[in-house]
Amino acid sequence: QVQLQESGPGLVKPSQPLSLTCTVSGGSITTHYYYWSWIRQPPGKGLEWIGYSAYTGSSNYSPSLKSRTSIPRDTSKNQFTLHLSSVTPEDTAVYYCARSPGAAVVDWSYFEVWGQGTPVTVSS
Repeated sequence: QVQLQESGPGLVKPSQPLSLTCTVSGGSITTHYYYWSWIRQPPGKGLEWIGYSAYTGSSNYSPSLKSRTSIPRDTSKNQFTLHLSSVTPEDTAVYYCARSPGAAVVDWSYFEVWGQGTPVTVSS
């Protein structure tokens, strides 16, 4: 059984960077052919995919967030991280990490394992 857990600050000031870490247990982030994603849900809105770190180490991001997003990984710690720069109050959301068995996602159920989510508020 694979488990994911998010960690990081719950409050970030506008214009500052946000860094969240997803720790994976019960499985390796390098195992073929899993993809490790960050997903968020702003208050009163739907889920939004942010990007993924693939089992190969390559990354891919949502076009709307690509310019200020990076998702590096640390295989020695079995972790992957979300870095989101220049945050605004519109980045306030519950942030999730999740696993999918491929990159061609058709609906949210394709993400078979989810972390519990961590709330992030962007406010001064």
